[in-house]
Amino acid sequence: MRLVFAGTPEPAVVALQKLIDSEHEVVAVLTQPDARRGRGRTLHPSAVAELAQAHGIEVIKPSSLRADTEDGQAVRQRLAELQPDCLPVVAFGQLITRDLLDIAPHGWVNLHFSLLPAWRGAAPVQAAIRAGDQITGATCFRIDEGLDTGVILSMLEETIQPTDTADDLLTRLAYAGADLLVDTMTALESGTITPREQTGEATYAPKITTADARIDWAVPAEVIDRHIRAHTPGPGAWTMLDDARLKVGPLVTVTDLPDVPTLTPGALHAARDAVYVGTGSTPVALGQIQPPGKKMMNAADWARGVHLDQEASFE
Repeated sequence: MRLVFAGTPEPAVVALQKLIDSEHEVVAVLTQPDARRGRGRTLHPSAVAELAQAHGIEVIKPSSLRADTEDGQAVRQRLAELQPDCLPVVAFGQLITRDLLDIAPHGWVNLHFSLLPAWRGAAPVQAAIRAGDQITGATCFRIDEGLDTGVILSMLEETIQPTDTADDLLTRLAYAGADLLVDTMTALESGTITPREQTGEATYAPKITTADARIDWAVPAEVIDRHIRAHTPGPGAWTMLDDARLKVGPLVTVTDLPDVPTLTPGALHAARDAVYVGTGSTPVALGQIQPPGKKMMNAADWARGVHLDQEASFE
């Protein structure tokens, strides 16, 4: 099939590469405009744009798909010229307007990293880890006017491991989902897919803000563990110590707590080789800490460097 791929960040690169390597023809890519990154805040193309350019594929970077914008009008004209059979989508980052949904015979097919209707929205991987789900997956569905409500074309399951961070899980889903997307394009072309409506209770995973990633030390230890892993690496779970905001890496698993006193939520206890924090249940052992303006470091090394007093407590 003739495809116009729509995607922007690194997880979408895996799917684009798989489509380029397949029997399908990627004739163009839609992606977000160049964004400012790094210390110099210079403009850089998206990860998807970089891959497309490396393969000599046309890159279209609209600031909006709305019909009342100059970019939106230009996109409509170019898509009409390209005449794609389908537009596969992975984390594109823009709303597909109603009049564009029927621009290709097979429509826009989104690869979403959950088992729909579970975790509709922008952050399904993080939501699944945070909620303590044991199983998640990936779904290819045809985009309609709702929020991830379209008919399901294909689906796969993936087990969430007890130590998975959002990055770990998203990486596995990106690769498995890329194969699923290629297979879905092939099945659509051959007419061997029977779309089915989504069934069951919908849950939602809105975009995560930095404020959402703050740790509440008053909740049970297992909830804190999931919260930290769900927000690793981005935006990064964090807490306050006096006036300093510190990022907190995944916790260290300990089978017992030797010589650790009873700790109130947030209270810190520095042992020789570990740092413990009180929670709403049992204390937890920190793995890594990132102080302001510095890189992640071993929590015990950090504690020795700041000379924690007996009254130190995270907030």
